[in-house]
Amino acid sequence: MIITKKALPRRTFLRAVGASMALPMLDAMIPAATATSQTPLGKAKRLGFVFMPMGCDQSRWTPTGEGKLGELSPILRSLDPVKEQLLVLSNMELANAYPGSHATSNASFLSAAKARHTEGNDYYLGTTVDQVAAKQLGLQTQLPSLELSMDLMQTVGQCDNGYACVYHNNLSWSTPTSPLPAEAHPRLVFETLFGEGGTTDDRAQNLRERASLLDAFRYDIARLKRKLGAADRARMDDYFDTIREVERRIQHAESTAGDHPLPDLDRPVGVPATYADHARLMFDLQCLAYQGDVTRVITFQLARETSNRTYPEIGVPDPHHPLSHHGNDPEKIARMAKINQLHVSLFSEYVQQLQATPDGDGSLLDHTLLLYGSGIGNPNIHDHTNLPILVAGGASTGLKGNRHVRYENPTPLANLHLSLLDKAGLDLDSFADSTGKLDELFPLSL
Repeated sequence: MIITKKALPRRTFLRAVGASMALPMLDAMIPAATATSQTPLGKAKRLGFVFMPMGCDQSRWTPTGEGKLGELSPILRSLDPVKEQLLVLSNMELANAYPGSHATSNASFLSAAKARHTEGNDYYLGTTVDQVAAKQLGLQTQLPSLELSMDLMQTVGQCDNGYACVYHNNLSWSTPTSPLPAEAHPRLVFETLFGEGGTTDDRAQNLRERASLLDAFRYDIARLKRKLGAADRARMDDYFDTIREVERRIQHAESTAGDHPLPDLDRPVGVPATYADHARLMFDLQCLAYQGDVTRVITFQLARETSNRTYPEIGVPDPHHPLSHHGNDPEKIARMAKINQLHVSLFSEYVQQLQATPDGDGSLLDHTLLLYGSGIGNPNIHDHTNLPILVAGGASTGLKGNRHVRYENPTPLANLHLSLLDKAGLDLDSFADSTGKLDELFPLSL
């Protein structure tokens, strides 16, 4: 193991055979990192994008009234602990997602672009907002961006209404012709964050030779901690404890994989048996990626469009996609809303986790903006208007939370994307079909 520099700059790594580990933000790094790591008021150091498939039940999503949030709606109620850091936006649209389909919902969510109608390899979309951000925010990180999902993704063939599967499954596009595949397996994400060098066989051998990733660093961690103050030692202990716990849960899921029959064909082998446990593990990995500054841009697809996943653990044995085409059946709508509620509750846990994780002069959430939402409004008719959209962010971003903002006229989601890019330090005149920035969302930075 080596420490890359004698001082402790923000980009400090511990290195061992087949593994590397970035450190969390420590007080010992601040003198060396002051010029580059402190986020100016009104700017976000990180951006995150969480995609919810197949819209929602708007009657249980939309808060009553406008302005300051009162009692949250049934689907959003789990977000109450972070209400001060939350914006609910109504009447946003994806005009370029029409004619309505699941494929265009997914493809347009981060691109706001019109997908070329094709089943072949001549697909064409647009560069997504996360990848525009990654070109700047990713310059100083190990990974420019991180693309995650909950399901195995098909990349060829026809998936929906004559559209190629790349539209259906890929949220992130680095160019209009370059979709970026997402990873659903926690072990592979863990190795992406902490593995280094060698072939797949080399990494597998390294794993067999140690009970935990931290085993490779235990002596060097002890030596480094002797040079740090009490606060930094405690921060490192929390960080390493989280890594060890995440790794333990991954190992447990892999060791018990044979005990649980797969509930659907999209779930990778060797992941936690329940959807919620899998999602929490993926969110934990995202928090670690931010905490170690491995990346500053993350996208996460909570389920694929047209997913037939069932959720028996919350009393919904019905496949999600058929429920979304509910035909105004109250019982089907109620069961769909329970799925919406589960997805939002997992996002809420993640926001609270970021809020509780120290980072420099505040928390991870203080320097992060998160977009949560869907490319479909009313799934029963594949409507791309009045999308369910949330924005969460902390103090340094300039976001004024605890509000429900309802636009009088349908407003391009691209306007929000343009605003998020501006908050991340990219001063662009336009993005896709945007008509302007939403400065009213960030009055604390004006």
